[in-house]
Amino acid sequence: MSSILSIEEVSKSFGPFKALDKVSLEIPAHTIYGLLGPNGAGKTTLIRIINQITYPDSGRVLLNGEPLRPEHVAQIGYLPEERGLYKSMKVGEQAMYLARLKGLSKTEARAQLKYWFERLEIGDWWNKKVQELSKGMAQKIQFIVTVLHKPRLLIFDEPFSGFDPINAALIKDQILELKKQGASIIFSTHRMESVEELCEHIALIHKSQVILEGKLSDIKNAYKQQRFRLRWAPRAAFRDLEALRNGYAFENSHFDEDSASWDFTVQLQETEKGNLLQVLSEKGSIQSFQEVIPSANDIFIRTVQKQESND
Repeated sequence: MSSILSIEEVSKSFGPFKALDKVSLEIPAHTIYGLLGPNGAGKTTLIRIINQITYPDSGRVLLNGEPLRPEHVAQIGYLPEERGLYKSMKVGEQAMYLARLKGLSKTEARAQLKYWFERLEIGDWWNKKVQELSKGMAQKIQFIVTVLHKPRLLIFDEPFSGFDPINAALIKDQILELKKQGASIIFSTHRMESVEELCEHIALIHKSQVILEGKLSDIKNAYKQQRFRLRWAPRAAFRDLEALRNGYAFENSHFDEDSASWDFTVQLQETEKGNLLQVLSEKGSIQSFQEVIPSANDIFIRTVQKQESND
């Protein structure tokens, strides 16, 4: 898969503080790439370098194989976490102004804004002042002016901040549609459930360095711990799960009276699976048996904690 963005050995310091330390990443084209990390890890500094708001002390950034240049800004759409609109301006007037700054003609700007205002269900906001809008409403305007010039690379920093669940789902659908239309997207967030829903690839930055990077599905497989979740309905004579433990480490066990079944998790080596399943089958009915796949949140916490313990 080709890369839209290559980050090669990028370092950046602010006085004695090293914000980025030889960071290298390949952002695949036409994917949603999760840029993750604790507060202060270096994510925002990297995003600002990509947008040429600041520049690296060493290393380089390539956009479609070309060293990043000022004119490349026109190919990038950036929605920062800290947003800002001119509060006393009318929504339509401000949106037109920002669209023209992005290189759209007046006709193109009006067409794109009409399309996006209707798509985000805000067609009647044109003559409202920004100061009349709620935070979520203002966020919709910011989203529109980020994407309306059809950039090849989109960078969303906490894009769901300020949205209620309905509007967050609406914006999520728009992000997926933009990806479907060919956009490449860098998605920075602390909301791991959004990472699960949207991201195909992730990078985890901690203390200015990349400590985990790759395809999310591959990382999940690598972090599996041979843990399995079972639902088992015992025959009445064998309801005591503890009596069947026999060295197995049952976790989170719960007996559901309505279904007369146990729900529990157990860690098993490959050679142990058959033995346990045979015992349970002899004494009841196995209703479900599935491997526990670690979540993005589990991986985030475990990786950061491991790094902290190694420092």
